[in-house]
Amino acid sequence: MTPLWDWDTAVADWTTAMQAAGRSPRTIRLYTCHLRKVIRECPDGPASVTSTDLRYVLSAGSWKPETRKSVRGSVTAFFRWAHGAGFIPVDPAHGLAAVRVPAGVARPVPDDVLHDALARADERDRTMILLGAYAGLRCMEIARVHSRDWDGTGLYVTGKGGKTRYVPVIRMDLRRALTACHGYLFPGQDGGHLSAGYVSKRLARALPAGWTGHTLRHRCGTAMYAGTRDLLAVGAVLGHARPETTRRYVRLPDDALISAVKAAA
Repeated sequence: MTPLWDWDTAVADWTTAMQAAGRSPRTIRLYTCHLRKVIRECPDGPASVTSTDLRYVLSAGSWKPETRKSVRGSVTAFFRWAHGAGFIPVDPAHGLAAVRVPAGVARPVPDDVLHDALARADERDRTMILLGAYAGLRCMEIARVHSRDWDGTGLYVTGKGGKTRYVPVIRMDLRRALTACHGYLFPGQDGGHLSAGYVSKRLARALPAGWTGHTLRHRCGTAMYAGTRDLLAVGAVLGHARPETTRRYVRLPDDALISAVKAAA
């Protein structure tokens, strides 16, 4: 074990290990951000951290269950790696209880709300709405759309974890916008693209109160499932690794629910 393995060295070593493993810059930033929650509580170094410390960190934050689960995953990954590499004698994250995430209920933007927002939006906001509602893109993915991602039929979308998926584009108005694009579809002021946060704010302003860019993805997932009943295909378009995740984005079609209730009557 390295006796002077302080937090600065630990974060630098772990960042190098994640880069070597092909982790995306976004994933590395997220993991190290989560680890800093432990660093604030245990400044004396990784070897000083106990299981009790980690349980305190995970219980102290007023986070949503999804965030708590994500923090646990990052912390567990760090200490598993540190122990396996011989930097610490004991893995304090071993045996941490799993974080339960309640099954969510999809909340798709209703079609009348969507159509009204499209009619009122300017060209830029309208294109953002279309990418969320009809292609299922996340705000960060909408922000990064580039002409090189468009092949005339669909988009190559790089999402969470640096994973790339292919999303066919059917709507002709969206196809025209992508075909006319040269460079970033939503350029920023510094030669790059708009931030995901700015796209999220614009979508929230373009939609009525209570509806967001995320509920546009719910609308896309719900509509795709209603038309196909193929959860795997829906997950592939949305960029999900597990069907359980996709299930949270899909509200079962009314006809299926009505048939179920009728069958019980």
